[in-house]
Amino acid sequence: MLYKKMTVKIALSSPSKSNLNSLFMTVCCLSLSLLTACANVIPPCGAKTSPPSSELRNTKWELTRWNLPPNANGEVRTRQIPQGESSNPIQMIFDAKGERVSGSTGCNRFTAALDEDAKGFTFKQITSTKMSCPPARMELENDFLYELNDYRSIVRNGDQLLMIGADREVLSFTQRSNIVISK
Repeated sequence: MLYKKMTVKIALSSPSKSNLNSLFMTVCCLSLSLLTACANVIPPCGAKTSPPSSELRNTKWELTRWNLPPNANGEVRTRQIPQGESSNPIQMIFDAKGERVSGSTGCNRFTAALDEDAKGFTFKQITSTKMSCPPARMELENDFLYELNDYRSIVRNGDQLLMIGADREVLSFTQRSNIVISK
């Protein structure tokens, strides 16, 4: 018998340049979509979220860091704030009943009612005293009261409380020693 040697060539087609470009663009678009979705930590306009007020009853919080929105280069900048008892820091105190918050703006005293729903609480009827302070301190107070009124999310992580504003400013509070508020 005669055997013929038969060779079979299997042609493996290498992907064309247009197929690779198409695949690359698809992967890039999917990645960008995923990153955009994950980066959006602020709820839609008008929606506010927070822990239940019961988690914050009878607690005292001091503003320890104020992050401004990222600049054009994506760098997060911090705002100078007073810290420590001797510097008259910005503080919030939640009452024992979970109905009110009060505190110091660093210049004046403020108070607000807590209005709670399924998404957490919001500050309502924010009022403050009207003592005059140095211009820089008054600007800080006005900005703090604005953030208190217009935040989008409050997140608690142990002794840290983050207030995320609609303008993407993030105010970090640290819990201070519990206080006893009498009725």
